[in-house]
Amino acid sequence: MSLLTWPLVCTLGNHGKGIACLRILQVAGLKNFLPPEKYTGMEIPDRPKLKFFDKVPQYPTNVRPPKMMKCLRFMRGPELVNNKLIHNQFGIMALGGGRLRWGHFEMIRLTIGRNIDTSRMFAVWRVDAPWQPVTKKGQGQRMGGGKGAIDHYVTPVKAGRIIVEVAGRCEFAEVKGFLHQIAQKLPFKAEAVSEETIQKAREEEERLERENMNPYTFKYIVQNNMGGCHRWISPYDKVWFGKYR
Repeated sequence: MSLLTWPLVCTLGNHGKGIACLRILQVAGLKNFLPPEKYTGMEIPDRPKLKFFDKVPQYPTNVRPPKMMKCLRFMRGPELVNNKLIHNQFGIMALGGGRLRWGHFEMIRLTIGRNIDTSRMFAVWRVDAPWQPVTKKGQGQRMGGGKGAIDHYVTPVKAGRIIVEVAGRCEFAEVKGFLHQIAQKLPFKAEAVSEETIQKAREEEERLERENMNPYTFKYIVQNNMGGCHRWISPYDKVWFGKYR
C-alpha cells in the first residue's frame, strides 16, 4: 500500500530579536501491518512446565546400582534420531557432544519456568533423566583396589541433539533471549534454534557442498589415502571425514 503524506512545510521567521523560529507542519501517513499469526490447532497441555527429574535413578530394592565404563561413544558423532523439533517451533540444539548433570537440568527447568507464559506456552524435555553412573575415588587414595564408588549420574548428548523444546502461541523473538541464556550455560556448545533456522542451516550446508569447486575435499583425501593419511588420522575421521571430533 502506498504511503500518503501531507506536504512538509518549513518556515523560518525573525521575531524582532534575531531569533529564528522553525515551524514544521504535522505529517500523516497510512501504515500497513501484517495480521497476527493464527495458531490453529495449537493446544496447551495440562502441565505446561518442565517435569522434575530425580538426581539418582530409582532401582528396585533388591537391585544393586550397576557401574559403567566411560562409554565415550555415547557422546561421539552425530545424533540420528532426536535431531528434529517435534512441534516445529523453538528449542535448544547441542552443537557438540557432552554430558548433562542434574544441576544443568534444574537450571533449564527453573529458567524456562520463570520466563514462559503458561497460558499460551509450554515446554517439553527431549533428553532422558540422568542415567549413566560416573564413579570417583576419594582424594589421596592409592591406585588399585577396584573401581570407585558411584559419585553422580549424567545424561550423554551427541551433536545435533535437541535438548528442550518451547512451543505454543508465541514467536521466536519472545523465547530467543532466555533460550540463548540457557545455551551459554551448558557444558557443551549449544544454540537456540527454530524450525526456520535449522532449515536454513541445512540448506546452506548443502549449497556449500554443491557449489564447492575444489575436488580435493577432506572426504576425497581420506577415501583415497592421499599422502598416506591413514597412518595418522583418527579412525573416526574415516567415518565422519573431519566432523564431530
